[in-house]
Amino acid sequence: MTTTSQTVTSPGTEKKAGPWAALLLAGAFEVGYALSVNGSQGFTNPAWSIVAIVFFLFTLFFLSVALKRIDVGIGYAVWAGIGAIGAALLGPVFFDETLTPLKGFWLAVIVTGVVWLKLADSPKLERARAMN
Repeated sequence: MTTTSQTVTSPGTEKKAGPWAALLLAGAFEVGYALSVNGSQGFTNPAWSIVAIVFFLFTLFFLSVALKRIDVGIGYAVWAGIGAIGAALLGPVFFDETLTPLKGFWLAVIVTGVVWLKLADSPKLERARAMN
């Protein structure tokens, strides 16, 4: 005997999950773009320059997909925050950069802000606002 499992999602959840996934992808490509621009040494290294252009095109594509359903102010802030945090955390891994405790603190502030922005855009909060 086989059983099937069905996942029930509300339309609001489904509409928000896709754009936020696209925004996370855009953020990841933004990190790659920032790191590859640094590696391109002012676009004088052809290999890194090509990689930077590819990452740039992907970050713009996924950001534009996300902004179809996410407010531009929220989406842009999250995208920029992901890019800044990712570049700051991975810069010391790939390049001769430092990450001090003070920089780490302010990155944590950015992460907290991004989380709160996501929570502010949640379907539950929107339903609660609509009921009032």
